[in-house]
Amino acid sequence: MAFEGFELSQIAVDDVSLRVRHGGSGPPVLLLHGYPQTHMMWAKVAEGLAADFTVVCPDLRGYGGSTKPPSSDDHETSSKRAMARDAVGLMKQLGFDRFDVAGHDRGGRVAYRLALDHPAAVRRVSILDILPTAEVWARADRRFALGYWHWSFLVQAHPMPETLIASDPELFFFRHQFGGIIQSFDPEAYADYLRAAKNPTVIHAMCEDYRAGAGYDRLLDEADKKAGKQITCPVQVLWGAKAALEAWYDTLAIWREWAPDVRGQAVDCGHFLPEEKPDETLALLRGFFAEGR
Repeated sequence: MAFEGFELSQIAVDDVSLRVRHGGSGPPVLLLHGYPQTHMMWAKVAEGLAADFTVVCPDLRGYGGSTKPPSSDDHETSSKRAMARDAVGLMKQLGFDRFDVAGHDRGGRVAYRLALDHPAAVRRVSILDILPTAEVWARADRRFALGYWHWSFLVQAHPMPETLIASDPELFFFRHQFGGIIQSFDPEAYADYLRAAKNPTVIHAMCEDYRAGAGYDRLLDEADKKAGKQITCPVQVLWGAKAALEAWYDTLAIWREWAPDVRGQAVDCGHFLPEEKPDETLALLRGFFAEGR
């Protein structure tokens, strides 16, 4: 069984109720999942980290077993800023005012927004297989349009994407996207992803997340970069050597425009580092989070 020794809770934070697993002992580490998954993606990494850290793994607002936020015209309620507020509120409820954080995919976007908006709360941040949202949109080209087509599809006005996805969520999220690799991951985790993806409120929340990314999140990033705002804590960036970041971008160079202390490397896998290479991901995160203690 995944997350052996972890407690599963439902914790109210402001306007949402978050499904959360937490366990272990020691300094606090927050792990944030990506699309179209849940906190279950972190199971193998979280169990390893729990030997040295108190590990907290929530479902992002709207995803998995967390509740969908109320919709807003500007999509702020589904923004990474709102998700970052959730993270701070959740960790405070668990007794932690300052913590380390790692985020994969959409969770990585929450993680860097958390470090920008709440610098006093974040000691170190590890960001897995993404670039800042504004940087992605600024570089959108033919490769991006073909490889990451779901970014443009999911942001279309409600209810078009939701209606089309609801006809066969498994086909859309797991058999077609990402080459079907998610179906090969841990069966317990995949069952959790699929159960959530069949819920119309979760489908809507994921679309709202991407709508926020195309508008609210992107504009916030652009404003912060123009103002010279930076991530002040140490930053680790990890990405898949067989995925898009390695092929399309100079990943570390781009992130070094956002923070003075950035280090990182590619891992020999695709996009889903914690599930494709859990031992390597665990070692890299443990080493980074152990620094300075």
